[in-house]
This record gives sequence, C-alpha cells and structure tokens, in this order.
Amino acid sequence: MVKPVIVGAHYGFRDWLAQRVTAVVMALYTVIIAICVLTMPDGSYESWRGVFSGGFMKFATFLFFMSLFFHAWIGVRDIFMDYIKPTGIRLTLHSIVALALIGYAGWAAQILWRL
Repeated sequence: MVKPVIVGAHYGFRDWLAQRVTAVVMALYTVIIAICVLTMPDGSYESWRGVFSGGFMKFATFLFFMSLFFHAWIGVRDIFMDYIKPTGIRLTLHSIVALALIGYAGWAAQILWRL
C-alpha cells in the first residue's frame, strides 16, 4: 500500500481552488456582459457608458479584473516555479509580474471609476 506524503501547508489545493473560483467568477461575468451586449439597443458610446454607469457593473467588472489578475498570478507563478530553476531569475520574474499585475489593477480601477 502506498501512503501519500503530505508536505507543506497544502498550497497545491489552495491554488487549485483559487484557480477554479476565479474561473467561475470570470465565466459568470462573461455571461452577464454577454446579456448586456445582446440587450443593448445599439453599440454607441452612450450605450456602453450607460451599462457601466451603475455601481453593480463597475463592481462586477472590477471583480472580474481582480479575478483575472489573481488567476494569472497563480498560473504564471507556478510556471516560473516549475521551469525557472535559478532563484534570482525566478525572484526577478515574480517581482516583474507582480508589479505589472498590481499596476494593471490600479489602471482598471482608474478607468472604471473615471466613467
């Protein structure tokens, strides 16, 4: 009988679950935005602005972007951990990606609440 070896703080399951939860959030947002687009009378700027003028759509869109960035962070981090062996290079790449994703989150917030 093979006994499983448990190591660490179960980061694998936490990351796996986070990937699934963020994917569900992004899928639900995709359905919501598709319904909004299909029920929009025309594709004018005013129509799009009207969709995003409400607090719910701003929040839902920001939640989508946060889920997207967290989903991307977990995926890219795992790829770097699996395939980039030198610690210094891996740390540098992690830092660059983390800073870029934080910047993108700020940019998304600025765009959404500027409308």
